[in-house]
Amino acid sequence: MSRGISLIALVVLGWGLMPAVTSAQERMEDTTARKMPLKVWGAQFEEFEYRYSDDDEELGVWNGDIFYGTDELKVRWLTKGEYAIDEQAYEQLENQLVGQMPVSDFFDAKAGVRFDTPEGPDRTYAVVGITGLAPQWLEIDANLYVSEKGDSSAELDAEYELLLTNRLILAAALDATVAFSEDREIGVGRGLVSTETGLRLSYDVIDRSFSPYIGVVHERKYGDSEDFARAEGGDAESWFAVLGARLSF
Repeated sequence: MSRGISLIALVVLGWGLMPAVTSAQERMEDTTARKMPLKVWGAQFEEFEYRYSDDDEELGVWNGDIFYGTDELKVRWLTKGEYAIDEQAYEQLENQLVGQMPVSDFFDAKAGVRFDTPEGPDRTYAVVGITGLAPQWLEIDANLYVSEKGDSSAELDAEYELLLTNRLILAAALDATVAFSEDREIGVGRGLVSTETGLRLSYDVIDRSFSPYIGVVHERKYGDSEDFARAEGGDAESWFAVLGARLSF
């Protein structure tokens, strides 16, 4: 009789412990999953647009990012360019291949190479930089470049998005380039080389996967870079009306 009671007590105790064991196992699996790096991949184009200037110049412009990796380390292919529609030629074509890893809660460091086809001889650069979210929700991307010829330069991209509604967004952007040495073959003088400022009003159609926009862009060259551009018969300053879309895959 006592043996039967002991068996029943053991079964009851086992059933009572099962939820606790199951809960502990679930916690272990959850902890293990959180410790495992999450693989991510995708592609996005912050700019995919048509530009029409105040002197009737037409350009196709893009600024894209294809990435693969984890939260701890990812590889990015960054591509951007300008294509002159009337001349059927690239005015600018730039590609970067970089590795990126976090250095704080809000910023990642990156390093790699850049292949550039400007108006003139091609250039290859070593790249180091930092990208992330600064205070006041300002998106920052800062890079230092050193070419195979030893010429160095720096570039700062900054963007701020103002949500007018949940879907209507006004984005202000600044891109500034500074050269620490002259590279006259590609029209770059020492000092502040150029700035590009833009204002774009977009509407999220599909959860930021497709966001058409309109806007205006101002491009300006300075100092010796301005002189080089004028000597080649180019413009040192231009205004553009912009029509395009932001894309994410």
